[in-house]
Amino acid sequence: MSFKKLLMAAALTSVAIAPALVSAADVEAGKKKSAVCAACHGQNGIAQIPGYPNLAGQNAAYLVSALTAYKNKQRMGGQAVVMQGQAAGLSDEDMANLAAYYASLPADGGK
Repeated sequence: MSFKKLLMAAALTSVAIAPALVSAADVEAGKKKSAVCAACHGQNGIAQIPGYPNLAGQNAAYLVSALTAYKNKQRMGGQAVVMQGQAAGLSDEDMANLAAYYASLPADGGK
C-alpha cells in the first residue's frame, strides 16, 4: 500500500470513529482542557487573531477529525506545525471533550 493510500485510509478511519468519540464526551472536562486553546482561539472560542479559526459552535465531529489529523501529521499548511504540537499530547478522550465543549458554545461568541 502506498504512503498516500495509507494516509487516506487513516484519515477516513478517524472520520468514521469521530461521532462515537463525541457522543461520550464531557463538556466540562473539555472546558478545563481548553485553557491552552484560548491563547489563539479566544476565551469564548472566537479568535482574536486574524487568520485563526473560531471554534465556538463548530461541529464536534469535525473538530475531532481535525485534531486527529493534526496529531497524525496528516494536516499541513497554515499553523499546522503549531497545531501538530498541541494535538500530540491529546488523548482521544481529550479531543472529544474539547470538541464537545467548543460545539456547545454559541457561534457568535454569546453576543
